[in-house]
Amino acid sequence: MAKDLWLPKGYELPDGSKVRSLLYSGDEWQIFDTNGSNNILLTRPELAQKWNEFGFLDESLFEDVAFGSESFRSLSSHKKYALTPVENGESPESKVDAMAFAFALKESRKLSEEASYHDSVYVEQYSRLLPGWTLTPHVDDEVVLGTWITGGVVISTESFRRLTNLTGWMPAGDLAEIINAAGFAVPADAGLLAKRKPASQSKSDAKIAITKESVEPEQPQSPGDTTEAKIFKLPGRPQLEEFFNEHVIDIIFNAEKYQALGIDFPSAIVLHGPPGCGKTFAVERLVEFIDWPSYSIDSNSVGSPYIHETSKKISEVFDTAIDGAPSVVVIDEMESFLTDRRSGSSSGLHHVEEVAEFLRRIPEAIKSKVLIIAMTNMIEMIDPAILRRGRFDHIIEVGMPSREEVSSLADSLLSKLPTSDDLNLDKILNALTGKALSDSAFVIREAARLAAKAGKTQLDQESIDTALNSLPKDTEKKGRRIGFVWDDE
Repeated sequence: MAKDLWLPKGYELPDGSKVRSLLYSGDEWQIFDTNGSNNILLTRPELAQKWNEFGFLDESLFEDVAFGSESFRSLSSHKKYALTPVENGESPESKVDAMAFAFALKESRKLSEEASYHDSVYVEQYSRLLPGWTLTPHVDDEVVLGTWITGGVVISTESFRRLTNLTGWMPAGDLAEIINAAGFAVPADAGLLAKRKPASQSKSDAKIAITKESVEPEQPQSPGDTTEAKIFKLPGRPQLEEFFNEHVIDIIFNAEKYQALGIDFPSAIVLHGPPGCGKTFAVERLVEFIDWPSYSIDSNSVGSPYIHETSKKISEVFDTAIDGAPSVVVIDEMESFLTDRRSGSSSGLHHVEEVAEFLRRIPEAIKSKVLIIAMTNMIEMIDPAILRRGRFDHIIEVGMPSREEVSSLADSLLSKLPTSDDLNLDKILNALTGKALSDSAFVIREAARLAAKAGKTQLDQESIDTALNSLPKDTEKKGRRIGFVWDDE
């Protein structure tokens, strides 16, 4: 805040009120509290003229104020409305307040395509953000709105999931309405986000009534209107990519058309195949794409030698996932918990209890908007009751990648890097076909590291060959030992 007050305490304004204190200050403006019903925005004449030229506020709303040799322009605003710098960092007190700001941002943007509103003064009474045109970097409107809603956290409204976590006073549905009112898109899965307590309406009924008359936000658009189609990409796995898009992504991000026909949420999925086939990689990419909280169930996280303890931990994971829904539960190495209860390898009542816990919780979690994905290397060992329709509707086999799939992944990875003309793609594919896709990703990443270390500006064949040679041979993988060789001679 500036040390120099443009007007002293007790200064009488044109409306007869007197200055009490300085509230906020910028380079070319100051905001004062008065002993009357209004606060005032005092500005340099040049800035007020610029606002008038762009159509932000009519010149008739300003009055001349002089003190000593200085001349200013003043704008009065009733105290029941916000008159504050956007950079002030105070979050709105209600949905109505946030909606009013969103509308003001949208209307102000219509008046200037170039102005940045991060350094503006918010005049709620006239639904305007008055830019300061300071010599600071431009800030996107989505960031301006997100920062305002959170009370100073620099965040874009595009980060909807994080924004909902930062605005616990507002339900996700209300937040989506506010973002729509500003003219911005919201993710199509916004309706699935966990409900929060309604915002407290701390403003007076009079203010709410006035705001509703002056601010009529647009109705939220359907997901198809507000967002571009969500397409999940899984280079190297076109069939798995297609499955995830059809049976998971489309149902999540186009929920309304599916719910109209009784499909509320994606069914649970099992991916099975040999070690190294890419199950984990595919699931990690899917979870990253959906951007929901994910929770893992595996032998390391929930396994316990104590009776009842494992089933208790399993239940706790499901409880946490349901509380944070929409979310994802990933069950890794499901054969550790869900082997056939009739087989001789199961461990009696202790094992039966764990299977029963899964049987009980999986349908409950799906109804609560928890996406469940399980993985196993030994599908034949899984209890048939678990694999029955209604729990895991989709049992997907993931084999070792074909040459075409390795080629697809390699093309995707290489397209993001500067490469030399001597790359022999056939040689790369010959070496990597039949190996895990993670090996392909490792080779290209390692080759890039080696090229950078050697001071090269492009990825070349020599670096690729060196990286390929660093992969263990199949015989080495099967027979490698760590220890000492004892020689009797």
